[in-house]
Amino acid sequence: MRMNLTIKFFLAFLFTSITIVVLMVAVMQFYAYRNFSDFVGKVELTRLGELAMLLGEEYQKDHGWEPLKKSPGRWGEVLRLHRFPPDMFKEPPGPPGPGLHPPPPPPLPPLPPPDEHGDAGPPGRYRQPPPFWIEDRVTLFDAQKHPVAGVASSADGLILRRVVAGGKTVGWLGLKQKGFLSDPLNTAFIRQQFQSLYAVGAIMLVLAAVVAYLLSRHLLAPVRQLITGTRALTSRKFDTRIVVETSDELGQLAADFNQMARTLEKYEELRQQWISDIAHELRTPLSILQGEIEALQDGVRKVTHETLGSLHAEVVHIGTIVKVLHDLSLAESAAFQCGQEPVHLIQTVRTCLQKFQGLFDEKNISLTDWLGEVDDVSIMGDRERLTQVFSNLLENTLRYTDTPGDLTVSLVRTDTEVVLQFADTKPGVPPESLARLFDRLYRVDASRGRAQGGAGLGLAICKTIVEAHGGTITAQQSPAEGLQINITFPIRRLQ
Repeated sequence: MRMNLTIKFFLAFLFTSITIVVLMVAVMQFYAYRNFSDFVGKVELTRLGELAMLLGEEYQKDHGWEPLKKSPGRWGEVLRLHRFPPDMFKEPPGPPGPGLHPPPPPPLPPLPPPDEHGDAGPPGRYRQPPPFWIEDRVTLFDAQKHPVAGVASSADGLILRRVVAGGKTVGWLGLKQKGFLSDPLNTAFIRQQFQSLYAVGAIMLVLAAVVAYLLSRHLLAPVRQLITGTRALTSRKFDTRIVVETSDELGQLAADFNQMARTLEKYEELRQQWISDIAHELRTPLSILQGEIEALQDGVRKVTHETLGSLHAEVVHIGTIVKVLHDLSLAESAAFQCGQEPVHLIQTVRTCLQKFQGLFDEKNISLTDWLGEVDDVSIMGDRERLTQVFSNLLENTLRYTDTPGDLTVSLVRTDTEVVLQFADTKPGVPPESLARLFDRLYRVDASRGRAQGGAGLGLAICKTIVEAHGGTITAQQSPAEGLQINITFPIRRLQ
């Protein structure tokens, strides 16, 4: 049988609550038995001591134990006096009149046998007798522990108390121990306590079941939302969000789900934009190719070197786009790897500058080298990949910088990092577009449009390569109102 998580949580909480309640009731029952038994024992010992004091007075009054030995009735009167002291008699209804004395108490009746509840005493004439009856289990012994009166013939196994008269031990009073709460009144009392415990335990179990059910539903409410949200994501509903109501682990899980949904939604938008941009990027040269080929087929244009050159240029442009897309896919795949060997950073940049020097001179763009005189900066990386990054940046300057212009390449070194800066002159990039320059196929049409060539993928490839080397690449406005690219490598990669 398959159980959902709510039932499992409910059963777990309920089983735990039942275990706790049962153990609690059992422990309380055990201690109730023991503590009440101790209480009964202490009360009986107190009454035994009181009876011992009474017998001491009887010894002094009779000058010995002979009256008690010779007259069993005398022993019964002493026990009756102990159980029914004079202050237990009912008081007269009102104070005596002037000159009158209260009537003497009536003589004590014979000690009646205990009833079925262990009680004794004539009803109506006395107050309720004490509940702890020991008189039928006591035995009086003389100083040598010879029996004087009572039920036992020996002091062995009895609880003994001294009987003192005139400062001397004149006898011993022994108490035969009773069975564990064998008195009907005591067992009735303890049974009543247990019934109360069982009733409280049953109420606690019902409350525990209700709390377990509500708690399981409350704890699993975010889980149910996560299940619903996950199914929505599988249906490509990336705008799904979960309401976060707690700050615990489940709340953090819900927040992470929302972040994942936002990321998926963003990537879905980028994917759609990516497909649209690629289609648009390929549509222009293909349309040109189609138009020129149809013109040649219709005889509108003749096959000349200029016509073939135009067709070849469009094919090269398409090939360039395909190659850049392939490079970008490799750069973003798990198969993309950069070599790990010492690369002299300044030397690599200067080699690229030397290769592009002629192109910069033709374009009337000056090239300023502020890299420094000492070439002691090296990192662990791939020289060819880094050369690709620097070449892309130099090509962008040639493609988009107005002439006459200038490109300044500098290096800033701190205790924690080294920063390469490529700063050109006008035109610049709007501030709102700086953060998106490294997105695939993104271009600022106002100043760096498709007319200058390129597929809008160069900076995206640069970002992937730089991050593969543990660095970062950012864009900002240059001091000459152009574009400045900053490439940062952490100092931990320096040797």
